[in-house]
Amino acid sequence: MIIKNVTIAGGGTLGSQIAWQTAFHGFNVVVYDAFEKGIDASKIFHKQFADLFLETRGASKEEIEQTLLRLSYTTNLKEAVKDADLISESIPENAEIKKAFYGELAKVAPEKTIFTTNSSTTLPSEYAKETGRPEKFLALHFANGIWDSNVGEVMGHPGTDKEIFDRVVEFAREIGMVPIPIHKEQNGYVLNSLLVPLLSAAASLMVNDVSDFESIDKTWMISTGAKIGPFGIMDTVGMQTMYNIDILWGEKLGDQSMLDRAALIKKEYIDKGKMGVSSGEGFYTYPNPSYENPDFLK
Repeated sequence: MIIKNVTIAGGGTLGSQIAWQTAFHGFNVVVYDAFEKGIDASKIFHKQFADLFLETRGASKEEIEQTLLRLSYTTNLKEAVKDADLISESIPENAEIKKAFYGELAKVAPEKTIFTTNSSTTLPSEYAKETGRPEKFLALHFANGIWDSNVGEVMGHPGTDKEIFDRVVEFAREIGMVPIPIHKEQNGYVLNSLLVPLLSAAASLMVNDVSDFESIDKTWMISTGAKIGPFGIMDTVGMQTMYNIDILWGEKLGDQSMLDRAALIKKEYIDKGKMGVSSGEGFYTYPNPSYENPDFLK
């Protein structure tokens, strides 16, 4: 089963990382976004990643030039998927939006195309029917900062063909990920099943005035040896995603504390343009957050 041409649906922070990582490893990549501003943002991300790979990851100028040549961009879904062997979807974390997207995608994608979702909060079975090819649909989930947090969590649903599952596991390896096969649908996969409770606990400590976010991060970093604390992680994930997660689970579980956190994130951060690393400010300011200062842990 040959995978050569890959379409990334969603030009945001993580979608752009997936596109870059995939192109860097030799695949032809089309970035699709419904909005021109999404395409423009993705191009800016890719210029930043080019500099990053040259300066800190040992990439050669030729490798960067070839990666850029393998990347193309469009707001036309039919054009984006006409040659796609595999699609990676990173559109907003909303099941209804995803269902609508897959319904449109099913109309224009070739029969050969494998559909994958990068959703961190929904299950493939929630919209497998809308894909029109449930046997060729599954999750391939990435962590933010994918060249450092290089796990690729592969999770099917009951109707996913095993051959397709195994091929996506291999694809994850081909683009520099460490494949993490998940044999049963699980909200949050492995990574977020571990991570979300940590972020939730940290946010509660701050919202309830138990401690400030820097002290909470210091505690975690000193005690575990981690390079980044929960609020630094939230900045990396992005405030919009944190808001979406709190809304989704707050409503599903009837958890008012999660809904309150979502309201605080919207008021104090999203409404003020403090979206995290992507906007240059969240809990910390970027590109030089204070938690990277050697004196931070003193």
